Formats: sequence, C-alpha cells, structure tokens
Amino acid sequence: MEFLCYHRDRTGSLPLRDELLEEHWSYMDRYAAEMIARGPTFAEDGDTPTGSVHIVDLPDPAAARAFAFDEPNYQAGVYRDVLLRRWRNTLGRTMWDFPGGPTDGNRYLVLGLGKEGPAADLAVPPPGRDELIAYGPLLSDDDALWLGTAALIRAPDPEAARAVLAPDRYADIEVHAWQFGGRPS
Repeated sequence: MEFLCYHRDRTGSLPLRDELLEEHWSYMDRYAAEMIARGPTFAEDGDTPTGSVHIVDLPDPAAARAFAFDEPNYQAGVYRDVLLRRWRNTLGRTMWDFPGGPTDGNRYLVLGLGKEGPAADLAVPPPGRDELIAYGPLLSDDDALWLGTAALIRAPDPEAARAVLAPDRYADIEVHAWQFGGRPS
C-alpha cells in the first residue's frame, strides 16, 4: 500500500530541524527500499523549509502511522501537523526514475484537497509523464473514498503546477516549492 505523508513545519523550527538533520536522514535510510519520493518543501524565498514530503510503500495504515509519527523531527516538535493519506502511484515509478533528473527546472508539490462528488484527475493529465515526477489520488485508509490528488511536478512556475488539477473539483489546491530529498551523495 502506498502512502503520502506531508509533515508541515512549525513556525520557527528551522534551528531544531537543522540540529536533527542526521537523525532524520538515518531514520529515512531505514525506509530506502520503500521510498517512492521524498524531499523538503520551501517558502517563497526558496530557502526556508516549510515541510517534508515522503511517499512510501508500506504494509498497512498502522505501519504508515508509525512511519509518520515516529519520525525524529515529528517527535521533537519540528512539525506542526501531518497529512497522511493512502496514495496510488499512477505513474508506477519512483522519483529516481523521473527522466528529468533531480535538478533541472522548478519542482512543486501540488495537493488537491477534494470536495464531495465523484473522483477527479484519476488519469495522468497533460503534460503527462514528461513533467510529472509522482502523481496519484489521495484515498481513505480502506481505499474506498477519493479524498484528493497529489502530484510532484516540474513546472515553470506555481500557476503552471496548479494547472495540473481541475480547479472546480477541489475545496483547495496547495502548491509548494519542492526539491528532491535525501542524504547527499
């Protein structure tokens, strides 16, 4: 089962985040085989972290909750809240398989928080696989309800990234600057 976990930083937590960087990486190293995508999100200045995205393939919702809430930054209070949802890997690949590589162009996390009604954006949209790093629906734990859509995308700007989702099908669409994460090689 695939899950999207988005930890949102607490205001002023950057010093603590920096202090715990090695602990965070060591924790994530334990999940290297299960990782589909990962990386920090940033404020408009492009430097200040605002959160951390992890898309992982885990056995069940209990394992996903343990992953999200045992994370060292969460335990220490770096994060103010956590979005944890089942997710379906529509592209069938990891971020490391993205042909555009880890650094070429602007990257964004797009979260479409669904509203009542039929599911939307289930198929891979234009621009298709060439600009999408990860893409799929956000689902209830039992996989029965569509709750939204999440994408990691390379786009020229936040507006172009937002356009990957049909705006009338979502209560809100969030766009966050994002970059490939993980321990530097």
